[in-house]
Amino acid sequence: MASGANGGSGDVFDVRRVRKLVELMDEHDLAEIVLQQGEQKMKLRRGPDPTAVTGVPMQGYAPVAAAAPGPAAAAPAGPAPAAEPAASGPVIKSPMVGTFYSSSNPESPPFVKVGDQVGPESIVCIVEAMKVFNEIPAECSGKITAVLVEDGASVEFGQPIFQLEG
Repeated sequence: MASGANGGSGDVFDVRRVRKLVELMDEHDLAEIVLQQGEQKMKLRRGPDPTAVTGVPMQGYAPVAAAAPGPAAAAPAGPAPAAEPAASGPVIKSPMVGTFYSSSNPESPPFVKVGDQVGPESIVCIVEAMKVFNEIPAECSGKITAVLVEDGASVEFGQPIFQLEG
């Protein structure tokens, strides 16, 4: 599959582009897509990968199956995640199915915590999908009032992950 489908401009690792590729994989029941643009290369694969994670820019996270052991160090979520947050302000939703990480690696502080002010370009978390670690921007402005997902938890497309005060 050619990576120049969107005119060839922009970052091949753009979250929106990856999301669209995942949707196309689901729609056409594809198991794997490999894209290459210049020196950048991306491989999207459905299902478990028996090989170890190598060459991933953000080292430290193990595959999803191995991420379960060990306590979550920073769980500022407060009470258990709500199915749907109250309509008190904007909500940041997961742009894809994957695993939610609040920081770039287990030893780093979370990207954001309750009380932090964010803007549209602020990175709020990482969602790992098919061994690709995607930085998720807020895409809106406000103050974080709740983290709705625990670190290392699975998230669904469109699932609320942060509640904001507008």
